[in-house]
Amino acid sequence: MQNEKHPLNHEFPEHAIDIAKLKSDDPEFAALAKEYHKLDHHIYGLEASDIPTTDSHFIELKNRRLALKDQIYQKLINGDF
Repeated sequence: MQNEKHPLNHEFPEHAIDIAKLKSDDPEFAALAKEYHKLDHHIYGLEASDIPTTDSHFIELKNRRLALKDQIYQKLINGDF
């Protein structure tokens, strides 16, 4: 396993200012970012501590994180702020 965190500012460094602005100004974006952060932290915890989980569950978590990342990216590139 990779055992690496994926914070939004590292995933989208070119949008760091927009991310901060949207987190404070847009409740929907803030909720997406919060859910993404919680899920990323959970995945990292599973990887770091070698907590047993099924492959399908782990893939489901990673796919959910990817879907959130896609939603966040769409808001960033569409200028939804």
